[in-house]
Amino acid sequence: MSDLFRLDGKVAIVTGSSRGIGRAIAETMAAYGAAMVISSRKLDACEAARDAIIAQGGKAIALRCNTSSRDDLAALLRATLEEFGRLDAVVANVAANPYFGPLSGISDGAWDKIMAVNLKSTLWLANLALPEIARQGGGSFTLVSSIGALRGSTATPAYNISKLAEIGLMQNLAVEWGPKNIRVNAILPGLVKTDFARALWDNPALLKDVEAATPLGRIGAPQDIGAVGAFLAMPAAAYINGHALTVDGGFTIAGAL
Repeated sequence: MSDLFRLDGKVAIVTGSSRGIGRAIAETMAAYGAAMVISSRKLDACEAARDAIIAQGGKAIALRCNTSSRDDLAALLRATLEEFGRLDAVVANVAANPYFGPLSGISDGAWDKIMAVNLKSTLWLANLALPEIARQGGGSFTLVSSIGALRGSTATPAYNISKLAEIGLMQNLAVEWGPKNIRVNAILPGLVKTDFARALWDNPALLKDVEAATPLGRIGAPQDIGAVGAFLAMPAAAYINGHALTVDGGFTIAGAL
């Protein structure tokens, strides 16, 4: 029964895994036995995350990858297969949000960047990785979305739209690849203490409001999402497919700011 919660013998790629949520997912997966491929735009940061995993007795390699480049993603898959000979799980964890403000003020450039990074690159990664996972007899592909997908906003509307579109992408991939024994799911984190979300949690007034509106009384830590990301790749999650899992301490059910 304990094997249901292990990842021994599995190989996993986590994009954007040199820090924050991605790193927490990679470290947790490694702790449960997976061989990890750490990737982000900065190789030195990837190497630091790799070394931390190895220091804890895990197995990992570090590869530079800009997910906005289809060629980089293809190279990431090739290097993974050359090193490990297989691929069992992928976590797509890269996002951009260069614009804050209402949709009436967004430029075409900002809109295009958000949709390209948050949505199109994830489709590229899926189309490259899912056939390889299918060759191993199945596995998992997890998208890191956001609770922003569940509501409108005048502060981050384009980002929220892209994250809602990710859920649609996830559902369609789940239908397409389920017959190949591949489970595709999404994680919807609430506010998590990462560098990406610093503009939100580093605002004392906003932080106080979010904590007050969250039944657990705190914002998330990367490790809170790391455990969920690892679980969705485990045999214990073998019948979870096409699901958008909210991980926000109860914020979305308790009310809105």
